[in-house]
Amino acid sequence: MWRTILPVLIALGGGPAQAQAPVQRVAPPARTDVQLSFAPVVRKVVHAVVNVYASRVEQAPRNPLFDDPVFRQFFGGGGAQPREQVARSLGSGVIVDPAGFVVTNHHVIEGMTDVKVALSDKREFEAEIVLRDPRTDLAVLKIKGATGLSSIELGDSDALEVGDIVLAIGNPFGVGQTVTQGIVSALARTQAGISDYGFFIQTDAAINPGNSGGALVDMNSRLAGINSAIYSRSGGSIGIGFAIPVNMVKVVVATAKGGGSKVRRPWLGANLQSVSREIAESLGLERPTGVLVSEVFDKSPAAEAGIKRGDVIVSVDGQGVDDVESFGFRLGTKQVGGNASIGVTRGGRNFIAPIKLIAAPETPPRQPVKITGQSPFAGATVVNISPAVTEEFSIEKYREGVVVAEVAEDSIAARLQVQKGDVILAVNDAKIAKTADLEKATQGRKAYWKLTIGRGAQVFTTVING
Repeated sequence: MWRTILPVLIALGGGPAQAQAPVQRVAPPARTDVQLSFAPVVRKVVHAVVNVYASRVEQAPRNPLFDDPVFRQFFGGGGAQPREQVARSLGSGVIVDPAGFVVTNHHVIEGMTDVKVALSDKREFEAEIVLRDPRTDLAVLKIKGATGLSSIELGDSDALEVGDIVLAIGNPFGVGQTVTQGIVSALARTQAGISDYGFFIQTDAAINPGNSGGALVDMNSRLAGINSAIYSRSGGSIGIGFAIPVNMVKVVVATAKGGGSKVRRPWLGANLQSVSREIAESLGLERPTGVLVSEVFDKSPAAEAGIKRGDVIVSVDGQGVDDVESFGFRLGTKQVGGNASIGVTRGGRNFIAPIKLIAAPETPPRQPVKITGQSPFAGATVVNISPAVTEEFSIEKYREGVVVAEVAEDSIAARLQVQKGDVILAVNDAKIAKTADLEKATQGRKAYWKLTIGRGAQVFTTVING
């Protein structure tokens, strides 16, 4: 049974309690002050936010008991076992062009083959996956056969300030389209660990599972970001949500509308590290900001611009950078072609280095090879390392070896937990320099397999029986 406890005012001290003056309540001076609302903003954008339903059919693992005739006789009803099951995903999306282009999160449609989009007026349409960009956790869909679509205007995330009011629109928990309100809690969050381009808008507008891919809208009814993740211990909103800035969304959308299936981003051609307090002191900097150039590649845009090892990069086209993630975001929002101005500090002197915005080269060529046979890598497709592959798989540490680009389901490699992005460095102490080396090293049966693999920042060696 619920019990209501009424508050009791007790006067402390020696004398009787003094009567308190009544609280003065003042009526709003005008009717318009009572009617303040976010409804005008919502009306302009709500029809551009959609629900995204993604699915794929996959083979169900076979239960070995169905091979037992006794089990089939008593429990199997003839021994039939479902061999297929459907994996599903639910999220939100935003129509960014009346032609039917929809932006959502990559993790909403990751691994999926069939996508449906439900509009705010309850109409449903099939959608084609036009572009997948896991590095930004963005994807672009194209609605099939729909007319009269409403789209949202793309804003400028660099114009946002902490404290600005924003609205989050999506489909939390699948309950239906929902609008929540909050403020921009922080900008340029780079330690969220959500994607390679970690540079997020943080908001306290309530965002929950199902909101992924939905719109973060400013008070000018423009898209400020794509809601991507929440920080939560319970699975529900606790007021810490993250959105991908719209300036990164623009690059992905432009690629998709231009017919591209893969985003090409500018390549600096240098290894970078964030400036720590110790590094700042050793370089005579007032505070630890910017990124330190630790290596410059030959014939790269950085080398041609005169950037050298030991330089500190502090800005891109006048926008300051505080760490490696913010530099990656600033450069990643530039279109390939043209130039960018890189602010550099060297020995106490500041200068601007103009760099060409070119994509990372595919040199040497990938030469993909799918490993067959009975080796630990059977079912994995590997490619050669090049600047483009290094950028794609974020393997800046590695100069040698081959990279796992794909792992087939139910393959030997998958069962041994070989992962996409692994760098295979050696097999049975034989160095692997190109894909043909791995193909040769994995032929035939071996008494044992000694494997040296790079994964992230770690290199490990393991031995597996043949």
